Amino acid sequence: MYHVEVTVPASKSLSHRALICAGLALGVSRVENVLDSQDLDRTRACLEALGTQFEVEADGLVVRGRGGIGQVNQASLDVGESGTTCRLLTAVAAAGSGVFSLAGQGRMHQRPIAPLASALHQLGCRFEWLEADGFLPCRVHSSGLKGGQTTVALDESSQFLSGLLLASPLACDPLTIGIGGQRAVSWPYVALTLEVMRFFGQEPILEQAHGERWHSVPFESNPSIEPSKTRFRCHPGVYSPQRYRVEGDWSNASYFVAAGAIGPRPVRLRGLYKDSRQGDRVIVDIVKQFGAYVEWGRESLVVAPGPLQGQELDMGPCPDLVPTVAVMASLAEGPTVIKNIAHLQLKESDRLNGVANELRKAGAEVTVEADTLTIIPCPLGTKPLRLSTYDDHRMAMALSLFQLAGLHLQLDNPGCVAKSFPRFWEQWDKVRQASEGTSERPGN
Repeated sequence: MYHVEVTVPASKSLSHRALICAGLALGVSRVENVLDSQDLDRTRACLEALGTQFEVEADGLVVRGRGGIGQVNQASLDVGESGTTCRLLTAVAAAGSGVFSLAGQGRMHQRPIAPLASALHQLGCRFEWLEADGFLPCRVHSSGLKGGQTTVALDESSQFLSGLLLASPLACDPLTIGIGGQRAVSWPYVALTLEVMRFFGQEPILEQAHGERWHSVPFESNPSIEPSKTRFRCHPGVYSPQRYRVEGDWSNASYFVAAGAIGPRPVRLRGLYKDSRQGDRVIVDIVKQFGAYVEWGRESLVVAPGPLQGQELDMGPCPDLVPTVAVMASLAEGPTVIKNIAHLQLKESDRLNGVANELRKAGAEVTVEADTLTIIPCPLGTKPLRLSTYDDHRMAMALSLFQLAGLHLQLDNPGCVAKSFPRFWEQWDKVRQASEGTSERPGN
């Protein structure tokens, strides 16, 4: 049986973080293999508004940083629909001196940033809410981060902490960031932030409480993050210019990993790092748990179909995978229970209820509770399947998997994939054409 060959695009998460660290460095950096997507266009434009200069090269970007933000007076930052741009650069901009106006598009004005604003307020910043409190649009009034202590809650997003960490070397004095709230979601993304910061010469110290004492812990050890017992100690410094190459994106690879598991042809993926710290690398373990076959080669990963069985999964650390895994679960045998995913309601769309709605249209029985999704597969229908993407790139790419079950799929907005993976449909065509019973792309 021949393999479908797919080359994975660059990591969106690492592209954002690398451009920000390079933009804050003092001197010239080169960031290679940057993801070409709408979200990265937003991050680049916002960094330019803060004084960073970019030049396009054949395989990436030359980035000229000024060693920080400094005196800006006024800057307008349009984050578009990119939550990552918003959360990371709100904190970074606040490390400068001036008035920073932030606005977005689409659902961005419904996605909360109040926990980040509260943490920055403790460091001397003032937020002026222009419509609803705790949401864009807003203005940030800052004379720089004063250092000291602050606490941020991670119940809704780990990006609040990542933004503070990226900004921490720009603070006037040493800074301690404590973790508040009831739980810490998406920790692997914080580890990516720390990894890129270290590459560019800055490394906050992770500490955890044992009794009345605090002990440093390597972030690479995947520690259990417990609110009120975890903190970061950060010191003022300057990022160093570097040459950085962005690795392949495990989030965007997940659709093709699942495609190999569902069948009918094995999929070979190139451009992935087996030892990547990206949290969504866990998709390999998930498809194996479902019953697919996985094999690593020297430069590629092969995923082949197997008899898939429903599972019970905690997906709090990897929420972006939930739509993909949910579709796969609807095509397996037996029920699947996905836990710890309430924060999915705060993504580009309400992915918790959106996934449930679309799986029901395909025939699955789906129950949504506060923090849990239960999926019971049912026989698929034969009529054309018209599904909504909710203008959400990850919903569109995950729902495309129904084509591999022989369904004639119609999506209301297939073009929304441009947010993170503009060439997704070109790559998907390779999988689709090798599958049985499908003959055209999803369309509206």
